[in-house]
Amino acid sequence: MKRGFYTIMSAQFFSSLADNALFVTAVELLRTGGAPEWQSAALVPMFALFYVVLAPFVGAFADALPKGRVMFISNAIKVVGCLLMLFGHHPLLAYAVVGLGAAAYSPAKYGILTELLPPSQLVKANGWIEGLTITSIILGVLLGGQLVGPVISGHLLALNLPGVDNAAEAAIGVLVFVYALAAAFNLRIPRTTAPLVPLRQDPTQGLFGNTLALLPDFRDCNRRLWRDKLGQISLSTTTLFWGVSGNLRYIVLAWAAVALGYGTSEASALVGVVAIGTAVGAVMASMRMRLQHATRVIPMGIAMGLLVICMNFISNLWVAVPFLIVLGGLGGFLVVPMNALLQHRGHNLMGAGRSIAVQNFNEQACILGLGALYALSTLWGLSAYGAITGFGVIVAFTMWLIGRWYRHNCRKHGGEVRRLLSIARYDHHH
Repeated sequence: MKRGFYTIMSAQFFSSLADNALFVTAVELLRTGGAPEWQSAALVPMFALFYVVLAPFVGAFADALPKGRVMFISNAIKVVGCLLMLFGHHPLLAYAVVGLGAAAYSPAKYGILTELLPPSQLVKANGWIEGLTITSIILGVLLGGQLVGPVISGHLLALNLPGVDNAAEAAIGVLVFVYALAAAFNLRIPRTTAPLVPLRQDPTQGLFGNTLALLPDFRDCNRRLWRDKLGQISLSTTTLFWGVSGNLRYIVLAWAAVALGYGTSEASALVGVVAIGTAVGAVMASMRMRLQHATRVIPMGIAMGLLVICMNFISNLWVAVPFLIVLGGLGGFLVVPMNALLQHRGHNLMGAGRSIAVQNFNEQACILGLGALYALSTLWGLSAYGAITGFGVIVAFTMWLIGRWYRHNCRKHGGEVRRLLSIARYDHHH
């Protein structure tokens, strides 16, 4: 791997570490403040909100500036969200601002991989990026749980910092410095040779008109990726995976509370256990899978959905831990090659930043929709067991439909599918 790849990995690690620690901290802040349970469940869709709303703009923004600079600006926005939460604004509003920073960060983070590396290294790079991201999820939820736990929070509160009145606020103060560390790595990300794609500048249209002009471009990019015979398969798979796994993070917290009697600090460790399995699966996929064979992992999605339902029958920690590792491993092995294939097709069809923005729009819209449905269902009395069953059925059935869709493409458009797979096989076609 090129030297700049490791700088990108370092920046991503610390930014994701803070994101996941902040999620646990925000849950604790709401619970200690006496907020209803549906507000904690609403944290996930609130984080996804700006991914969906700003998708037509953040991809073009990422392609118009050096991507290291875009990542630095995005981390600065995340710091603003932390400070809003620290100084008394509603956690849902402040967490949405952090989501705004994440929405701008993602197209630059993944887009620079396709600019820096050839297709033969994309699966490996995605495996390491996803593995490192998932490691940061593990450590992030553990860090968040420990920061709001009695031992570390006691030391932090003993400092008597101004404006810090409880464990969650003390934890947020620490996370501001973690985001700052990520921003320091952002400044060292190298500039690639890929040409910048400037934003539309028409003096007769003004700022508002030029901004609105990005909407047709985004719609066209979205349409092209969905019409691509490989892009549509990989995009539908990653959309489903992230839509479900994004909400499963909170569902595991709720399940641990009812099945094992765990509080936020202990339950956050189980979210980390799922992430351990996902990291292992991601690294295994990076070593064993090739870009042109990515569609072979579709049956694993069906198995993953059926395993999710089996969580309802587990009430013992010693059974739960290996089970959650296996569940996460299937997810990691599924998403890495599909994510790499999607990046490859997007890079060939449009700019790297724009393709990631399209991917984020679809994936985060799924997170937003499923998260809003889960929050409303919680408001109406749905149990954690019912949510697990529903999410498992959705995964298994939808992956079965995606498998049928791919087989249909191979029958009806076999020549086109083979041509696209041959492009994925050779670096000089990238």
